[in-house]
Amino acid sequence: MRKLMMQDIKIQNRVIGLVHKPFIIAEMSGNHNQSLERALAIVDAAAAAGADAIKLQTYTADTMTLRGAITIEDDNSLWQGRELYDLYEEAYTPWEWHQPIFERAKAHGLIAFSSPFDETAVDFLEELNVPAYKIASFENTDHPLLRKVAATRKPVIMSTGAATVQEVAEGVQVLYEAGCKDLILLKCTSTYPATPENTNLLTIPHMRELYNLQIGLSDHTMGIGASVAAVALGATVIEKHFTLRRADGGVDSAFSLEPEELKALVVESERAKLALGHVQYGVQRAEEKSRLFKRSVYAAKDIAAGEELTKENIRVIRPGMGLAPKHYEEVLGRKAKQAIPKGTPLNWGLV
Repeated sequence: MRKLMMQDIKIQNRVIGLVHKPFIIAEMSGNHNQSLERALAIVDAAAAAGADAIKLQTYTADTMTLRGAITIEDDNSLWQGRELYDLYEEAYTPWEWHQPIFERAKAHGLIAFSSPFDETAVDFLEELNVPAYKIASFENTDHPLLRKVAATRKPVIMSTGAATVQEVAEGVQVLYEAGCKDLILLKCTSTYPATPENTNLLTIPHMRELYNLQIGLSDHTMGIGASVAAVALGATVIEKHFTLRRADGGVDSAFSLEPEELKALVVESERAKLALGHVQYGVQRAEEKSRLFKRSVYAAKDIAAGEELTKENIRVIRPGMGLAPKHYEEVLGRKAKQAIPKGTPLNWGLV
């Protein structure tokens, strides 16, 4: 497989890369609960929380499946017992809502884009001039869709959930050969919700080496801990489902962040990125004044000239204005050259 070059990627005015702050995507999904007013409020809340982007999903129940095709039987699924067609009918974002949602995002300076789930959705999103595309995990093996998206020549973010290494490699190759030059892969566990135990964040640096691409995290766990940890492992993009209040319900609400949590993610992920810094040993300039509070050897009692220095009359204490503690045993047994008042930092001129 021919590799793409790992490079900074620009989506509108936002640069994504290893030296930049994490790119935070708020995934609306079906959390609008079929209310355009609520969808617009989600956009407002995502912008207020400091997210970089709001992401939609562009499909209809008929472009996803057929009525009667399958009923979800997984006991661990939030959607256990639901007919898949009915689930998508409840969760889809009406296509006529996309433009007002995108316009609201633009008014906030928020990047807005979407995951298309078939080729007609790509055509529709091109009419709206989206700046990028997201490939969902369950579509990462849909090579016709990948070719359609890649042909737009726009940046692509692709989730890698429920896919083998070979399938991801094939998807990357298909995108590359069809014209994609800016690609980011997201580590993803396609369970809803995901658990910390099955998130396996150590895959992120391995994926970066394997594919020579920027890697992010599509995070379906509860809370923000996994996402912040992912940034510490080199993730440049974090995608989290987002809602106004989980108590309001909705198909994805149980594992979605609320506004206060999204704001915390924005702050803490950037803090994690800044804290990575570089490999550093020795005393930093910021620490120089703090060296005063290291320990050193002091007179613990008044010491007369000629008196022997003992464990009773000298001690290792703060601050660090005297001889370094490593010289403590060396000066024990020596004699004072002159009277040394209690509280005097020792130096070689006094012994």
